[in-house]
Amino acid sequence: MKNIREQAFTITRLDREKRNGHKGLVIWLTGLSGSGKSTLSNALEKALHQKGIATFNLDGDNTRLGINKDLGFSLIERTENIRRVAEIARLFRDAGIVVITSFISPLEKDRKSAKSIIGEKDFVEVFVDCPLSICEERDVKGLYAKARRGEIKDFTGIDSPFEKPKQPSLLLKTDTFSAEECVEKMLNWIVPKISL
Repeated sequence: MKNIREQAFTITRLDREKRNGHKGLVIWLTGLSGSGKSTLSNALEKALHQKGIATFNLDGDNTRLGINKDLGFSLIERTENIRRVAEIARLFRDAGIVVITSFISPLEKDRKSAKSIIGEKDFVEVFVDCPLSICEERDVKGLYAKARRGEIKDFTGIDSPFEKPKQPSLLLKTDTFSAEECVEKMLNWIVPKISL
């Protein structure tokens, strides 16, 4: 952009990572509403925190109550939602923090864009895979029922698409495995990646 340039700082990402004792990383949980993303991100953060790892959790609902409260759920607005979250996650990663995001992020192009913003080596895409029928049974927020009645438009899985990740870093089938098993699988993947 014209008249704008990146400011260089004395303290670098590596300095922050050395202080924290581990590398920064972004774990991007994607999946349908009700698949278990928020449950897993919360449990994963707790497990990492107990290991002394600096973490931050970015959740879809929470960011829509703040930084993204001006966005709706059309595909264009979903794209902007994911772009903003990816930029925030990148800043936390640069602070040497392990960021856990839980966003439906239904479009492949948006997830690729997030990976591009964050950096391929620092982006772990986790597909929280659960059949639509099970997600609807869980429906803790009652959103599927409202979408089926036509009270919510552009609802992913009902009248808006969800493009399954083609090659996620991790696949977690939450209709088959417990939350504890899924967290263990994530820890086994993440801990070696963040070691200095």
